[in-house]
Amino acid sequence: MIGNATFRHRNTALLSVSSVEAPKIVSSADFDRTLAPTLQRLKFPPKLLERVAGITHRRWWAPGTSFDDAAIEAGAKALAESGVEASEVGLLINTSVTRRSLEPSVAVKIHHGLSLPSSAMNFDLANACLGFVNGMTLAANMIDSGQIKYAVIVNGEDAQATQEATLARLQRPETTREDFSREFATLTLGSGAAAAVLGPADEHPGAHRIVGGVMRAGTEHHELCVGGIDGMTTDTKGLLDGGLRLVVEAWHEAKPEWDWASMDRYVTHQVSNAYTQAIIDAIDLDPAKVPITFPHWGNVGPASLPMTLAAEAQTLVTGDRVLCMGVGSGLNTAMVEIAW
Repeated sequence: MIGNATFRHRNTALLSVSSVEAPKIVSSADFDRTLAPTLQRLKFPPKLLERVAGITHRRWWAPGTSFDDAAIEAGAKALAESGVEASEVGLLINTSVTRRSLEPSVAVKIHHGLSLPSSAMNFDLANACLGFVNGMTLAANMIDSGQIKYAVIVNGEDAQATQEATLARLQRPETTREDFSREFATLTLGSGAAAAVLGPADEHPGAHRIVGGVMRAGTEHHELCVGGIDGMTTDTKGLLDGGLRLVVEAWHEAKPEWDWASMDRYVTHQVSNAYTQAIIDAIDLDPAKVPITFPHWGNVGPASLPMTLAAEAQTLVTGDRVLCMGVGSGLNTAMVEIAW
């Protein structure tokens, strides 16, 4: 295969991964009450979000806390856990979908908030829900090449404003069943933050080696999920079908070089019941090895996978093999192995 067949990292390790939960719990029952007249008028069944997506709660930030403040908190936590000093960091990548303005980058505030040196490069990397995994891969390449020694990857997401705008729109008397279905996925989102610190494996023998993986694109599906500050429209069935097909193709194309059939943990991007079960069935994963966090966090965008990995880190032991798997709007997929 010409192009990006596969990639391997020679000397990069995950030194720490941390998360910050938004404190305000917002239940799907709260949304049901807000939308009760619309749901009744359109003849949708009760507890629609919980029954269809499997999401009982999502989280919002406390008043006065912004998504980039949370990303700074997650980054500081990850640095403290890694033992790396801020002065040693050569790269900061922010992977947040959330942003309040087109420029400057979100990364500049986080760089300042973490007291990183002037010599530390910083920028945003946006690729929908795959941004964090892409950021880790880019940073690992730079560590392998010797350009930098340590990198911090951060993400902060805030779903509140988008969900409030969507709830207001769905309460309009002219809202149709088709309108509701197109905007349904917005109600599954959640707020949260995550960060990871990467460094040279040969100087951190007890850390978790980033082995490598594969990435694939299915960009013929780039119009299936389109999001903005005021809302997100999604062709739910098309997104599931296209994403599932892309994952299966990438999984089979990876088989000649990668043996991922018996991993100790499969950490997936968290979306919904239907999506998770479809992936498990399609590539025959052991459900016991697929941790689930979406019921109480919702879909936290790019923060979803690292937040789940941070939660699983408490139970992983040296020698475990972990496969990080995700699909992002567009469509793109990534699978990256970490040797714990």
